[in-house]
Amino acid sequence: MHFLPGVRSWVWLSLCCCLIVATAPQLDAADATSSAQASSAQAVVPFQQMTLRGTDGKDITLPPSKFTVVCFLGTQCPLAKLYGGRLQDLSDRYADRGVNFVGVNSNVQDSPAEIDAYAREHRVHFPMVKDADQSIADALKATRTPEVFVLDALGIVRYQGRIDDQYEPGRARAEPSRNDLDDAIAALLAGEPVKNPETAGVGCLITRVKRPEDNEPSKVTVTFNRDIAPILNTHCVECHRPGEIGPMELTDYDEVIGWGQMILEVIDEKRMPPWHADPAVGHYEGERIMPRADRDTIAKWIDEGMAEGDAADLPPQQHFASGWHLETKPDAELPMRDRPFLVPSEGIIEYQYFVVDPGWKTDQWIQAAQVIPGDASVVHHCIVFVRPPDGSLFNGIGWLGAYVPGQRTFALPPGHARRIPAGSKLVFQMHYTPNGRETNDQSRVGVWRIPESEVTHEVTTQIAINHEFEIPPENGDFEVKMTKDSFYAGGRMLGITPHMHLRGKSFRLDATWKDGKTETMLSVPHYDFNWQHWYAFRKPVDLDAIQSLEMTVTFDNSRGNPVNPAPEEYVSWGDQTHEEMAIAFFDVATPVGAIENNFLKGVDLSDADEQRIKDLTQQFADQFRKQMDRDGDGTIAKEETPQGFQRYMFRHMDENGDQVLDAAEIESVAHDRAVNTVLK
Repeated sequence: MHFLPGVRSWVWLSLCCCLIVATAPQLDAADATSSAQASSAQAVVPFQQMTLRGTDGKDITLPPSKFTVVCFLGTQCPLAKLYGGRLQDLSDRYADRGVNFVGVNSNVQDSPAEIDAYAREHRVHFPMVKDADQSIADALKATRTPEVFVLDALGIVRYQGRIDDQYEPGRARAEPSRNDLDDAIAALLAGEPVKNPETAGVGCLITRVKRPEDNEPSKVTVTFNRDIAPILNTHCVECHRPGEIGPMELTDYDEVIGWGQMILEVIDEKRMPPWHADPAVGHYEGERIMPRADRDTIAKWIDEGMAEGDAADLPPQQHFASGWHLETKPDAELPMRDRPFLVPSEGIIEYQYFVVDPGWKTDQWIQAAQVIPGDASVVHHCIVFVRPPDGSLFNGIGWLGAYVPGQRTFALPPGHARRIPAGSKLVFQMHYTPNGRETNDQSRVGVWRIPESEVTHEVTTQIAINHEFEIPPENGDFEVKMTKDSFYAGGRMLGITPHMHLRGKSFRLDATWKDGKTETMLSVPHYDFNWQHWYAFRKPVDLDAIQSLEMTVTFDNSRGNPVNPAPEEYVSWGDQTHEEMAIAFFDVATPVGAIENNFLKGVDLSDADEQRIKDLTQQFADQFRKQMDRDGDGTIAKEETPQGFQRYMFRHMDENGDQVLDAAEIESVAHDRAVNTVLK
């Protein structure tokens, strides 16, 4: 089970529940008007009579004020980290208007020292209360974080819900469109009714731990040490351990019990473990699927009171490689640049690109590549591409390696390697997710080479792409098709990665075999932009037996898509996340020499076949010119083509590197496609 940081980690938002109460009995005119608007039937919360103790064990007395904002916070919660500074900003803004802020931590796993450290790191200066027995959370009936309760001077709840709408489980907007807490405070101070008195709280459940007297040892059948720790070791701990991307550590009993109910919820909602392929269609290498029996064991443990059990039953801590995954060190190690990149504390960061010159004077054959993040807590993923010199013979899009949390690096099969032409540069594509604190990242890639004489198969990353689409406004199920029908002889498909942006909804890969049969090879019914999965087939697919691969992508441009930045707009192709892409990446292993050799080597063609190749070549070339040649001059300049084509395809067609596709270059590609079509 891998829980998410930043954008991905709203599934693990820690206790950030906010309550607004009045602490002064005196009412001015605006306050009196506001109180009169509250229903007399609403329950009164006796917050003022509660004992508030700080992290030092001493009582806290709040100064007189019109309202008090009580914020439930947790030390490891990604959302609490993101909102800590924002809450302090609100506290500063309203301090001279008679509004107090106080923080409350009801997490059983958070110590006073950890609470103090959280406040220092996230510049929280208002008082912090340790709710050791969860009595404050119980009195307010708080179940979610973040959740705000606005009480008037009589203790009547006037508003209940979130702080704002920027963050949701697994989702983030660039900016909030509604600032519910801020608006509620402003309305109450003005003596006006709160416009939206209740919104849905989102984020973490506040785990209630049974009191010792509630547990009956004779009825305990599941314990942490014997039953739960092995499950977490299998599904969670690879990411949820010190120094990794998981926002909390799930290796210690005292820590895990504070997350028990939330663990079960994200399993039941299939947010965790993070895996999106439909198991009814197929199974893949490294898939993250928790068996139903493990889920039921966790549920029973929680229901029985989360007993620790016998210490002798606790399995030893797993050993994880802290650096390189392979047995040997890499032959070369290259940082993304000569200085770190500063990752801000919050917000959405567009993809960052860094170009590195490795200084390779000869072709390199790479059997393995591993990316190590500089700060795993903020690196969502990293992909390293190869940018070959203009005019060099190079096939595919130049994928070298990638980092995705929880994914291990394996060497390619014996004799398999990727070729990097001499003089190539490497491009790091970095996706960062802030975690509430400003930090630096300097990720790096290591590569393992093999001699060219040992290479039997060249591995390349091929692409299927459709950049000719426009998604209408308010369309929740817009379909885009892609087809791949050109393969090198002897090729075997190793795996696939689909790629869309925020409106991506689903993906399906269907194969049509030469014998006429069809088969769905991959179905991703609930695509998630936050997880760029690589789906590796357990058995490589023989492409000689495939007539074509058809892909169906659907997009959700409706208001029901919580991360849709603009459902009222038309959406077309573009690099930015508010635009869209429809791409599938394939890793293909081909016998050495097959790529350089043309399709006709060793093949006898009939006169009819040769004529069909000629006709199809002309047809494909005409179609390409019609699609791309905007000025109608018969040649296609790079700037005439869509961004996706420029990035992934243009340089492969531009044989002379002059940034213009002439008739010969267009017909060369059209001819190869025609030959492949005829030979199938």
